[in-house]
Amino acid sequence: MDWSYWRTVSLVTLCQVAASICYYTVFAATPFFRAEFGLSRFHVGFVVTALTLGYAIFLLPAGAVIDRFGEARMLTLGLVGLSAGTLLVAGAPTFALLLAAAFFLGSTYASAIPGTNKAIYDSIAPGKQNLAIGIKQVGVTAGSGISALLVTGLAGVLFWQAGFLIATAVGLVVAVIFALVYSGVGGEGTAEYPDFRDLAGNRPYRVLVLAGFFLGAAFFTTTGYAVLYVNEEIGTSVAFAGAVLALVQVTGSVGRIVGGWLSDTLPGAPRARIGSILLVQALVGAGLFVAVAAASTAVTVTIAFAALGFFILGNTGVYYSCMSTVVGADEMGSATAGGQLSLVAGSIVAPPAFGYLADTVGYRASWWLLGAGCVVAAGLLVFVIRLEPPIDEPAMQE
Repeated sequence: MDWSYWRTVSLVTLCQVAASICYYTVFAATPFFRAEFGLSRFHVGFVVTALTLGYAIFLLPAGAVIDRFGEARMLTLGLVGLSAGTLLVAGAPTFALLLAAAFFLGSTYASAIPGTNKAIYDSIAPGKQNLAIGIKQVGVTAGSGISALLVTGLAGVLFWQAGFLIATAVGLVVAVIFALVYSGVGGEGTAEYPDFRDLAGNRPYRVLVLAGFFLGAAFFTTTGYAVLYVNEEIGTSVAFAGAVLALVQVTGSVGRIVGGWLSDTLPGAPRARIGSILLVQALVGAGLFVAVAAASTAVTVTIAFAALGFFILGNTGVYYSCMSTVVGADEMGSATAGGQLSLVAGSIVAPPAFGYLADTVGYRASWWLLGAGCVVAAGLLVFVIRLEPPIDEPAMQE
């Protein structure tokens, strides 16, 4: 692979890392929100919901603008907005303003996944795109892991907002670097909202998006409650719980790279082989949620979460690669936004439900709920593999 490949992948991944450091500060700070504002587990879920709701509302408009104008400007503006949103969350004086700040932070993250995905498919040659997507998606888990260590680690040394301030600075620095160095595909003129009727008429895309709802519920709720669960149920320190979340992100990063590599190298038609990888990830993830619920010591819960990260946090790169086998290249920005919207929709509904079950029944029922959702996602993925998309040339070529 030549220098231009690694230059593009590295720069796009750096952008994704910085965006995720800002966005995932909220997930790492749930114990501090609970202590600062006197929240129940149920109300903690609404902080995550406000964050992801802002993300969900702006995903489709962001995808439309990226398809029209290109990713370069949108990703730069998104990083500036993320930095501002992170600062607002850290300074929120009341629970209501915390929800508003979380909503704003989520809305500014909307350009990150569609923009970085489009950058890969516009700039990387077929045959190398799955690995590039897997590496780029490591930026999500790497950024989340870094934010977990920043927020939970610095809280004991300085104050709980210290990690947020560093995340703000990182976002602004990377925004400047990206604006100066990246040269992407762009357009001119007035943005036109894309016709989503073509995507809505694509049956395998619709089913994949529906599966994404359950995969997103598992992904975001795991990251949202991992620190609280390990701290409260297992009885560890917040710093140890933050380290467990960071480990989950590390194994998730490994899972994304392995998933991307397998998607490029395994034999068979792209849709069948990539869809099968995603199917296995969902089924194994369901079993691992049961293992997390059964864990009772710091060692066993760490092992269970590490494995869960590999399969559940490691599946998003494969999810987008699978999507590229059922839609055309000119639809990838909008299709990614729609798919990500489904992932986020799951994260809007699931965290309060998870918190409610944890408050009223116990954490075990909450983890079982996520496992059941993964089983449903696996059933839907069988149909994605079997259905033929109504397109001549998918974004992912043989």
